[in-house]
Amino acid sequence: MDQTIHIVVINLAAVSLMMILGWAVSLVRQNVTVVDTLWGVGFVLIAWMTFVMSDGYVSRKLLLALLVTIWGLRLSIYLTLRNHGKAEDPRYGAWRKRHGEKFWWVSLFNVFLIQALFMWVIALAFQYGMIVPIPTELTWLDGIGLAMWITGFMFEAIGDWQLARFKSQAGNRGKVMDRGLWAYTRHPNYFGEALMWWGISLIVLSTPGSYWTLISPILITVVLLKMTGVALTEKTILETRPAYRDYIQRTSTFFPWPPKRRKNECPYESCRTGHPA
Repeated sequence: MDQTIHIVVINLAAVSLMMILGWAVSLVRQNVTVVDTLWGVGFVLIAWMTFVMSDGYVSRKLLLALLVTIWGLRLSIYLTLRNHGKAEDPRYGAWRKRHGEKFWWVSLFNVFLIQALFMWVIALAFQYGMIVPIPTELTWLDGIGLAMWITGFMFEAIGDWQLARFKSQAGNRGKVMDRGLWAYTRHPNYFGEALMWWGISLIVLSTPGSYWTLISPILITVVLLKMTGVALTEKTILETRPAYRDYIQRTSTFFPWPPKRRKNECPYESCRTGHPA
């Protein structure tokens, strides 16, 4: 227990320092959106610091560190490329306007340090899984957790790729993305991210006394559904794209599900082509 407390406290200090440095960069650039890049990187930092400091079962430590690294780096690279050359995220822009000259100070606590805290709490699961030395073998829970993580990663990565490709086509400007994975869930990337963390949690549950670590996937799911993910994203979209309301009526919010047909819509190909089936 002493080692666990020692490691998680050091990790909290490390990600807090990283976020403070990111905050300093945001002051120079007058753009808080840099925090998006630091989100994934921070988890990678925690993972490898824990790997070095802990005495857990090496195979499980390495598995968890690699899964977190692949997810974190992909997300950070994607968000960096997406935000490059663009103005500050409208969410942060609204906060800047609201707080005026005090925003530089408010952003330290309300943007950077609060994300450092959330990051650290969400990371408690894999930190604990890397610290505990038993069992000294990979179990069926590790296998199921890995399969769940891979599924979630595919949803997030493919969903992001499909959306980026859709937005890159000039003819789609102002339209609603409802193709590919986006035809089955309005947020395949958020669903995928939540599923990955539940997969990591299953891997951690193969270690004794780890049920409390379920706080990590529960928290990230709540954040994605009720805070910075689905709720905030859809509020912003509805203000600019009225057609999104129709998309909401026929498409599952989070969990993938076949889309609902519009009223009077014929389910057969012959209806759409004008030729008999």
